[in-house]
Amino acid sequence: MAIKNIEGLTGDEIRDLVDQGGKFVMYKYCISVIILTFNRPSDFYFIPPGQSRITPGLGYLAISFFLGWWGIPWGPIYTIGNIASILGGGKDYTYEILAHINQNDPTYGAGNSYNIPGHVQSPNRETADTYSVPQ
Repeated sequence: MAIKNIEGLTGDEIRDLVDQGGKFVMYKYCISVIILTFNRPSDFYFIPPGQSRITPGLGYLAISFFLGWWGIPWGPIYTIGNIASILGGGKDYTYEILAHINQNDPTYGAGNSYNIPGHVQSPNRETADTYSVPQ
């Protein structure tokens, strides 16, 4: 799964935004075809501080609302649960994703006093390490 809305941000910038209230969320949606119901997760979304957690999930809400009910018996069950979750702002995965980012960020916790072999950190903010997750 991809993480959307973090393209070009450094690990430090992501941590700062999370400290200010940013969240990583995931939405679930379902599609039903008579006796089959597919309950699927979306990609992860980074929601910057001050922005709505519901807005990115509205497309998934529409998918579930129009296509989720039709599978018996799980279609209505999953649809109701997914709509409630989306209207609640999605499922929060901030701590799990931030832990993954911290674990894979060679500059995290190193400060300027450590020498990390093979890694050159540029003092120029425009050329610092960034995260671009392929979609």
